[in-house]
Amino acid sequence: MIMSRKLVVFGLGYSAYATAQHLSDAGWTVFGTRRIPEHRHASIHEIAFDDAESCLKDATHLLVSVPPGADGDPALGAYADAIRRAPTLKWIGYFSTTGVYGDHQGARVDETTPPAPTQPRSILRLEAERAWASLAAKRRIACDVIRLGGIYGPGRSAFDTLRTGTARAIVAPDHRFSRIHVTDIAQGVAAAIATSDGGARIFNFVDDTPAPQSDVIFEAARLLDIEAPKPVPLAQAWADMSPMARSFWSERRIVDSRGTSSILGRPWCYPSYREGLRAILDEETAGRQDGSVRTDRL
Repeated sequence: MIMSRKLVVFGLGYSAYATAQHLSDAGWTVFGTRRIPEHRHASIHEIAFDDAESCLKDATHLLVSVPPGADGDPALGAYADAIRRAPTLKWIGYFSTTGVYGDHQGARVDETTPPAPTQPRSILRLEAERAWASLAAKRRIACDVIRLGGIYGPGRSAFDTLRTGTARAIVAPDHRFSRIHVTDIAQGVAAAIATSDGGARIFNFVDDTPAPQSDVIFEAARLLDIEAPKPVPLAQAWADMSPMARSFWSERRIVDSRGTSSILGRPWCYPSYREGLRAILDEETAGRQDGSVRTDRL
């Protein structure tokens, strides 16, 4: 990594923060917006969203991780002009969702599949994707749209729901969900930047093993050596699901990321939830043994 590279992040959420930390540790200058700055990492400069304009003046890279609303992408709405004027900006990355592919009744989709979202939030995501790509094209700079699967990692995994007693093992063998470990997101973004060709690209950040939700719960319970929750058929679980949960279960698709891995030139660190869960538990164990708590990862 080159010391002079400066990343601005709109929305230091779970995945974006891990990415910011990874690049900061590699020598980047990193600024990121958060509703209430917490300054959890010494070399990540956390700022309020309304204070980002001055940071854009000499930014080389921009990562967008704020969700769009009914009025469009808030970062684009507030800072489009500043981004157009940013003289050193050469790359925009946008965190989207695999939900933009819509329902394919369990069929496989890849980076070349035309998006066909049906859920309102996925429709907004697709609109935001296109808006950022359009801005980048007019600037003649690179734009990578990064469609994320189900995100998990330290502090956000099946271990946590099992420990709080909120885990449900919903049995629906025809529903195989795609996931991605937060470490693979962070390292994948770094690889995307390193391989950027100056154009527009679509990436699927999902591991190689789409799996039923219940399989993940059962594996996490096995690793913790505790009793797993009793299996619940999807039809039974549906009755008391929230509208948000029902929207997730109403679509079926298998998301393929082989094209992404090929372009990035790297396999996933955690090709399935099994390796990912094992790594999370090993990290927790190591933290307990040395007395440290990795709050910078949560």
